[in-house]
Parts: sequence; structure tokens; C-alpha cells
Amino acid sequence: MNWFLLTLICAFALASADAATKAFLQALTAWELALVRFTLTGLLLLPLLLDLPNLATLPWPFWGWLALLVPLEIAAMLLYMAAIRDHPLSLTVPYLAFTPAFILVVGQLLLGERIPATGAFGVLLVVMGAWLLNASHARGWDWRSWGAPLAAIFWEPGSRMMLAVALIFAFTAVMGKAAMAYLPPAQFGAFYFLLIGLVLPLVLLPMAGREGSALRGLLRHLRRRPRAILIVAGLNALMVLTHFMALQRVEVAYMIAVKRTSLLFGILYGALLFNEPGLRRRLLAGALMLTGVLVIVLA
Repeated sequence: MNWFLLTLICAFALASADAATKAFLQALTAWELALVRFTLTGLLLLPLLLDLPNLATLPWPFWGWLALLVPLEIAAMLLYMAAIRDHPLSLTVPYLAFTPAFILVVGQLLLGERIPATGAFGVLLVVMGAWLLNASHARGWDWRSWGAPLAAIFWEPGSRMMLAVALIFAFTAVMGKAAMAYLPPAQFGAFYFLLIGLVLPLVLLPMAGREGSALRGLLRHLRRRPRAILIVAGLNALMVLTHFMALQRVEVAYMIAVKRTSLLFGILYGALLFNEPGLRRRLLAGALMLTGVLVIVLA
């Protein structure tokens, strides 16, 4: 199977996992959903670690990168789960397109990468797509209101949460590139997800209140709705597996560009399954943002 088809499967699995989370797991808290997306997914990926090299031979920089990455990844997933659970997919998922735009800045700060003119044009396309996504806040030909859709990012809670996720993902993408140098890509992805999945319960155990009961809550939901929870975890595992299988076959830039078609899948799911309005406008907005991503990556 070639990398392009693998990446399309990856994008479809990601969007499907988001839609299934919104459709079946609304009763779960963000912590419980994070356990599904990491802990259960990590357990499903265990077979990939059968020939994992001796961890004692991995150098300290590898563990240093992981120490930075794991808490950031957990924070991003908690925001991600809360956003898609409580807010329209069409006003949340497309904001992941901002990740490459943020990477332009983060990459320059951490890696000294310069922003080419074509990359700046791609950023402009992403911003235009975000404007169109919230175009209902503008008032026709009143030019003074034309900035309202972009400013709506800051008062639409779901959009704001996913924008924060996109920013965190920009940092984890840059730092993850360094950590992946010490393990084969597929094994790194499986190990990374399993590690986060094991850390999450340790974080939750000493916590009190609703978050502290996330483990018990997930077990209770798993007994009541095992099929729905396993569907979400299975789709997420498929996303991880195909992500790293594709990554082994092609340059990261091409793979990530195609994977961002999950944004359009998410918009379609929002309209077809959840009757979210404005499909035509939001598809155009998502297409603009996706075009911007392609321009940025190919720059």
C-alpha cells in the first residue's frame, strides 16, 4: 500500500474517531476521553513493541525530549477532547490547520528556520479560511465588521480551545522530530502513545473530585458501552499505525499535507451526522485553510 493511500486512511480514521467521540461518548469527561485516546489506544498498539530495543541503551536526550513532550501532549489532548465533545466539529477541527502556520514561527525560534514568501502566503490563506469559517459575524458591506469573524476565534469557545491545541501541536511537532531520531518511526509512535497512556493514570490517581474518578468512570462506561469506546480507541490506533507507516515511505511534509484532509472529513461529518448548518461556506473555508497548509508545507 503506497504512502498516499495510507495517509488518506490516517486522515479518515482521525476524523472518524472525532465524530465517533462526539456521537457516542458525550457523557465522558475530558479526562476519561484522554484515557480512551491514549491509554486504550496504547494498549491496542502493544504488538508494535514486540521487538523494541533495550530502553537502557537509549541516550539521555531521548528521555529529555519525552519529559517535555508528554505533559504538552496530555494538555493538548484534554483541550482537544473537550472541544470536539462540547462544540461543533466545523468550528473546532478546522483550526488544526493553524499548526503549520505556528510551526513556521516555532521552527524559526527553535531551529533557526527562515519563513519564505510562499510560506507567508500559505499563512494568509489559513487566516482567510478562518475568517470565512466565522463569516456569519460580518455584516455585508460594512467594512468595519469584516474583522469580526477573525476576532470571533477569541469568543467562540470551541475555536479558541482548538487554536490552543494547534499551538501546542506546533511545539510537540518540532520537539518530536528530535526525539524520533532515536527509534524507528512506527515504534516511536507506539511507544510514545503507550507511555502517555501509562502516565495519565498516574497523574489521575492522586487527584480528587471528578478528575480523580476518571479511571473509575471510564471502567463504568466501558462496562456500559464497550463497543462505542473500543470503536473510538480502534480508530485512533488505526490513525497512529497508518501515520507512521506512511511516514516511513515518504517525506514528512507530504504526509502531513495529505493528512490535513481530516479537516474536510470533519466538516462533512459535522453536517451529515450532526446537522451543523452552513456546509457550503464551511467547506469553502476548510478548502482555503487546507490550501494554505499545502502551500506552507511545499514552501
